[in-house]
Amino acid sequence: MKIIIGGLIGGAIGFLYGRFIGCKTGMCPLTSNYYISTIVGIIFGMMIASGGSK
Repeated sequence: MKIIIGGLIGGAIGFLYGRFIGCKTGMCPLTSNYYISTIVGIIFGMMIASGGSK
């Protein structure tokens, strides 16, 4: 359950970052498209959430 919540939070942060702050020129591969930044945010959120559950 922690991993799913981490993915949701990471995805939301990635979406907001890519949509409102991201690269406006289109030259940044991760932040020029907010769909990609959302996917990266989900992956990072899940990785962070799973790191503490040993």
